[in-house]
Amino acid sequence: MIPTWRARLALPVCALSLLAGPARSDEPKPAPPPAETAGPSNEELARRIEVLARELEEKKLGDTADPAPPAGKTGQWGLGPAASKVYSKSSGLSIGGYGESLYQNFDATREDGAPSGKTNEWDYLRAVVYLGWKFDRTFVLNTEIEYEHASTGEGGEVSVEFATLDALLLRQLNLRAGLVLVPVGLVNEMHEPTTYLGARRPDTESRILPSTWRANGIGAFGEAGPIAYKLYLTESLDATGFSAANGIRGGRQSGAKAAADNLALAGRVDLVSVPGLLLGASFFTGDSAKDLTAGGTAFGARTTTFDLHADWRFHGLWLRGVWARVDVDDTAQLNRALGLAGNASIGERQVGWYLSAGYEVLSLLSPGSTMALTPFVRYERTDTQKDVPDGWGRDGANDRKAWTVGVDFKPIPQLAVKADWQDYSNAAGTGVPQWNVALAYLF
Repeated sequence: MIPTWRARLALPVCALSLLAGPARSDEPKPAPPPAETAGPSNEELARRIEVLARELEEKKLGDTADPAPPAGKTGQWGLGPAASKVYSKSSGLSIGGYGESLYQNFDATREDGAPSGKTNEWDYLRAVVYLGWKFDRTFVLNTEIEYEHASTGEGGEVSVEFATLDALLLRQLNLRAGLVLVPVGLVNEMHEPTTYLGARRPDTESRILPSTWRANGIGAFGEAGPIAYKLYLTESLDATGFSAANGIRGGRQSGAKAAADNLALAGRVDLVSVPGLLLGASFFTGDSAKDLTAGGTAFGARTTTFDLHADWRFHGLWLRGVWARVDVDDTAQLNRALGLAGNASIGERQVGWYLSAGYEVLSLLSPGSTMALTPFVRYERTDTQKDVPDGWGRDGANDRKAWTVGVDFKPIPQLAVKADWQDYSNAAGTGVPQWNVALAYLF
């Protein structure tokens, strides 16, 4: 049905058409003008008005509908394609999201030949909804609500992954407050599963840099020349959650009634001026001991992370790498306060790194196609007990190596089917290889 406003536009044209009907038979008929000077016919006028009306309608819808996510790109301000949709709107509501389902098949034996004891698992890891509201050109609300493991009745949970209010002042200086993503590594801010290779996130960005890591905070972000930056004051970590195997991961407070006696500083800088290249570094530092004491003496347990990261895409080639390190001060006092002995020590130094390479082969066969097939390989090392204090030992199972070989298939940029094989080994000889298959989407 033609919209009312389009019908109103057509009425004057119809009237003009009737008034310009056939001339009376008793009047002399003027000679037809030369072909090159004849005006458009009524049918041509109607066609042009219809085209103009359609273009106006599409423009009107374009102002109110969500823009399609820039799939395959970095989005804006370092966030993923779906997470940054709200910044592309002129005003109003933005809806996006992503999800992933993961099947893991474990080998029956460990690398030392003993039974692995692992059970194969199929998990709907997460379903996420982004809700954003752009109040005007300056103020933007952006939120991510995450549903994990399909059901809160089966060990899953519902969490606010981030919720920020931004004041977009200048390209060089903007303000942000709320529950922020700590700006470390490559995955923590851009964790949408279609934006990295592999069915599972790299161990370095899970065991060493504990993605997804969020915290209450306030700070600034922007771009100055070739450099993008973020600098936040946030809640710190809680050292009572640190462990030998999982490093600082259990110390994330995630904005939930977070202890705020100790605050932390987090920031990053990235080179963003070279097309296809992201090159940068990040840090986080803050005391994490809260009210812990050892022998009646308080200590700080300052925890500092530092990483170097790079991501380069050139035609079909995709190279990516991260090196990350965590230092925990006062580790001996922390071990005593937590009652840890033997090889259960918190790592005084924790280190991880990986390199990955993939090539999108369909770009060779059909340039410009939206379909993509990317075989890839990744090698990484992680050790959550690289150094421990005197008097405690290291558990070789925490010194891990992993080869990941797989393929990433995208029928369209917003959908991905991933399959890979991971060969795990460690200094204790207890590594277990596994196969993974994942289905991922974003919108």
